[in-house]
Amino acid sequence: MSTIAPLLPSPTTHFHRTTTIKPPHFTPKTHRKTPPKMSTTNNPTRFLTSVTKLIFGKSLPPQLLISTVRTSWSTLWLLMMSQLAPSDPSGSYTRPTSRFLKPKLTSLNSKSLHLYAALPCPWAHRTLIVRALKGLEHVVPVSIASPGLDGSWVFKEIENNNAVSIPGQDKPDSLMPTRDKVSGVGTVKEVYKMRKGGYDGRCTVPMLWDVANKEVVCNESYDIIELLNSGFNDVARCPDLDLCPVELKGKIEEWNGVIYPHINNGVYRCGFAQSQEAYDTAVNELFSALDKVDDHLKGSRYLCGDKLTLADVCLFTTLIRFDLVYNVMFKCTKKKVVEYPSLHGYMRDLYQIPGVAETCNLEAMMDGYYKFLFPLNPGNIRPIMPTGSHHETLLQSHNRESLSTSPQSVQVLVS
Repeated sequence: MSTIAPLLPSPTTHFHRTTTIKPPHFTPKTHRKTPPKMSTTNNPTRFLTSVTKLIFGKSLPPQLLISTVRTSWSTLWLLMMSQLAPSDPSGSYTRPTSRFLKPKLTSLNSKSLHLYAALPCPWAHRTLIVRALKGLEHVVPVSIASPGLDGSWVFKEIENNNAVSIPGQDKPDSLMPTRDKVSGVGTVKEVYKMRKGGYDGRCTVPMLWDVANKEVVCNESYDIIELLNSGFNDVARCPDLDLCPVELKGKIEEWNGVIYPHINNGVYRCGFAQSQEAYDTAVNELFSALDKVDDHLKGSRYLCGDKLTLADVCLFTTLIRFDLVYNVMFKCTKKKVVEYPSLHGYMRDLYQIPGVAETCNLEAMMDGYYKFLFPLNPGNIRPIMPTGSHHETLLQSHNRESLSTSPQSVQVLVS
């Protein structure tokens, strides 16, 4: 419906019974351009703006309406967060435990395993990195899910059209979302339900699936990366790479005791906090831990010295998302990783290890949070990628090899 034409007089409008006015400045009807039509379907924002102006004029909405909407939104937000991010009585986020923990190696058939992962998820990213470093792509195939509008993980194959390198965007050969390569179902939830006896719990990624037996092998990320590191050396392309050597296991566990609660989960405790007290506690612990790690990395190439370990993998997947997402969306605003000289150089060092950059789809990471984590970003607006997180920046020299005491310490990673 035209919004302008009905308001203008026709060239032959009769103002008196005997008088016809033909204004000379009007363009003949056959040449007049029809004003654009408003589509409430294609432009809902414009429609809502028109409605609110009609109701309230140029003034702000009534205070009663503002307070009512605010109270309603706060109530709905708490309701959604209680399911998305369960909290304790203080409002502090409490991560649910995984249902399917460490599997027995003797019961596994390496020819029947399939990995389910997602690009935005830092926990799934761990498994993709270890899989790449160990050279297990041919042993453990992967299906990559995408976040759905309802909060579930869905499958949708997306063509990679990034044939031309654009500053800040992903490499053309980075991992992309896929269909379910095993059963062709539409969601990760449907995969879980195929197990014997079904399943009605949280359908998370990463998840290792036994194709032959239609059973969930494991959905705890750390258990999966331990399995990928040591469970398939007889078929791995890089069997000599050990990311959890016996002599460093104590140090790895010590660093994981800092990294997991205060950094990996710490950013979520900031973003999902449901009280000021819970947020203040989480954010202080987060940056105290980051300060500690940055100080340690001033004199050590990796967390446990000269050797890359599972602890480094776990820290990296949070660091690579920090300036992209957590700093802004999760209110981790005290400092960015780029402001930590050692941490940012360390992150670039890991990113440049052969096989790691291909697991880092930077735009998919951002989309997975800003466009789908509705309770934290109702407008679904994705901010511009920070310069310090551009692919070109992450490829800049880090000079951290000078911290290694032995050149043989990383030879397996660059061979």
